[in-house]
Amino acid sequence: MKKADCFHLGYVAKLHGFKGEVSLFLDVTNPSDYESLDAVFIDINEQLTPFFIESLRLNNKGFAIVRFEGVNDEQAAKRIVRKDLYLPEQILPKLSGTNFYDHEVIGFKVVDVNHGDIGVLRQVIDLKTNPLLQVMKDEKEILVPLIEGLVQKVDRENQELHIQAPDGLVELYLD
Repeated sequence: MKKADCFHLGYVAKLHGFKGEVSLFLDVTNPSDYESLDAVFIDINEQLTPFFIESLRLNNKGFAIVRFEGVNDEQAAKRIVRKDLYLPEQILPKLSGTNFYDHEVIGFKVVDVNHGDIGVLRQVIDLKTNPLLQVMKDEKEILVPLIEGLVQKVDRENQELHIQAPDGLVELYLD
């Protein structure tokens, strides 16, 4: 499995006890969507290695307590702490309309209804209280709150994200 064919799910945050369980941080909008996972890929020395899940319990704030097959003690668990987790993109259902996965629109040109091309989407900053689109126009950063009604169109074919930014926001950054 190649990273290019996968999306970043999160990372192994820390040990959970001394019997091999670990705490995962699931860097996704709805962690409960991943409650029934059978396996994940863990990046070990730039190689995606499959790890099969024996048990997974969702905790709070995006964390899950997991026991992996073959990871039965603290020593084995320590080897995977702070390692990134991946899943194949093909397991995600295709989205349409103005719905999108954060990773899918990275690098898209952002086109505002009133200002035209305002830059390239560098990342979606997934803050619980107020997610943001980080758009780069040359060397300037534009942070756009990802509020309901912001996204007007997701043009996957031309890799464009059409938005209607709140009045005065774009001018605040570019003037």
